[in-house]
Amino acid sequence: MKEIYNCDVGCPIQNTLQVISGKWKSVILYHLFEFDVLRFSELQAKLPYVTKRMLARQLAELEEDNIINKKIYATIPVKTEYSISKFGQTLQPIIKSMEIWGIAYNGVSTDK
Repeated sequence: MKEIYNCDVGCPIQNTLQVISGKWKSVILYHLFEFDVLRFSELQAKLPYVTKRMLARQLAELEEDNIINKKIYATIPVKTEYSISKFGQTLQPIIKSMEIWGIAYNGVSTDK
């Protein structure tokens, strides 16, 4: 797991963002919470605008932080599945809140 910031006021927010920040991490987590287990190709299909390299990097970081589990099957071709770890489950309320906010404010103009 990455080093957790040792900071003053705001530290809990920085610690949370350290784990879920990254261009696509929250979106990856959203899909994994929605479908429980997804193969790399399924995640790639859900995020067609994300390069294969970027998706692999974001998944590797989430795995390194013990947020997701990676299971590799010794088949040809190799089959890789991703799921939320027990520790990663603690992020579900955050991702759900982001989903609710995104639905509520989708297309809402912020002009005064």
